[in-house]
Amino acid sequence: MCWALLAFMISFNLFLPETNDIITEMGGGDLKGLIFLLFSLTAAISRPFSGKLTDTIGRKKVMYVGVIIGVTASVIYPISGSVVAFLSLRLYHGFAAGFLPTGATALVTDIISKNGRGVAMGIWGTFISAGFGVGQFFTLYVVESIGRVGLFLLAGFFCLLAGFFISQIKETLPNPQKFKFSLLKVTFDDVFEPTVRPAAFVMFCSAVCTGVVFVTTPDISGFVNLDNKGWFFIFYMSSTIVVRLFASSLSDKIGRRKALIIGLGFMMISMLLIATAHEWIQYTIGAIVFGLSTGVSSPTVFAWVADLSPEHRRGVGAGTLFIALEFAIFCGALLTLAFYDSTLSTIPLLYSIGAGTSTIAIIYLIWHIRMKESKT
Repeated sequence: MCWALLAFMISFNLFLPETNDIITEMGGGDLKGLIFLLFSLTAAISRPFSGKLTDTIGRKKVMYVGVIIGVTASVIYPISGSVVAFLSLRLYHGFAAGFLPTGATALVTDIISKNGRGVAMGIWGTFISAGFGVGQFFTLYVVESIGRVGLFLLAGFFCLLAGFFISQIKETLPNPQKFKFSLLKVTFDDVFEPTVRPAAFVMFCSAVCTGVVFVTTPDISGFVNLDNKGWFFIFYMSSTIVVRLFASSLSDKIGRRKALIIGLGFMMISMLLIATAHEWIQYTIGAIVFGLSTGVSSPTVFAWVADLSPEHRRGVGAGTLFIALEFAIFCGALLTLAFYDSTLSTIPLLYSIGAGTSTIAIIYLIWHIRMKESKT
């Protein structure tokens, strides 16, 4: 499962550093925020369906849907010759992220022990982070070697490779049903698992920062005179992997909420570092601290959702968390459309807002701990 997620993450991250330039060359430079906004929109819309199907027809079948969409989108990107066509493909590609990670999260939750969820999610998250970093860091070198068409085809290959790894995994849902169209009818009960609401709120607050980072870091690299648009992500990846190797069991020892407060503290610091960066050294330190944050927070919030989700609704619980994630990235992208004008002068405001949402999550977690303690 880890290898499948690594390949999948490489697939859709491999060409992200080029998307700002691609849409600018097509004449849509002022629409950069839509690249992630539309992707996140369809990913979020598909979560209720993928969550319900994960709990009915099986984890693997839902992941295969994500693979098929990811491969076809990657192959078609090179022939999208207009802004409308390119953005429409981003809208379609979002369904891949809506299906595969939902099924994967439910499957991983099935097979890990309750007492070792923090460690297991840390290992799993390490592969996901590696996919982000490797994909984006090597974009420049792939384009220089085989061009943009080759870049997209290579992304399709990695998505296909993810499908191969999934085929080697045993289905974990007991007695999966056959697909029928009536299963596509969803109610609010299929959309939202109330028990995971605290984790979903924290995910939303932290992932707003992710939305801002995805849209702006390729440009910031240029502002601080770095040729590699994926510079941020290789340092982010490296630090998040290191911290997960040494701190993956932190939340198992001190509790999910206390670990999240530590992770979100790093998030706030990283946002402020990037907001005030005018040269590559401080920008790189910001990337490293951002990696420290996600290295602590990401596996912890997934482990918390695993703790909170009823066993028979793990797919819906995972879907709820991912809806919060996608909606947050959507909001982060929306903020860039509103405040970012492709200049360094608008970066401080965007990243200060990110620091603010991180602070809100910290305050909420402190309140949540005190409320639980007062009840006991």
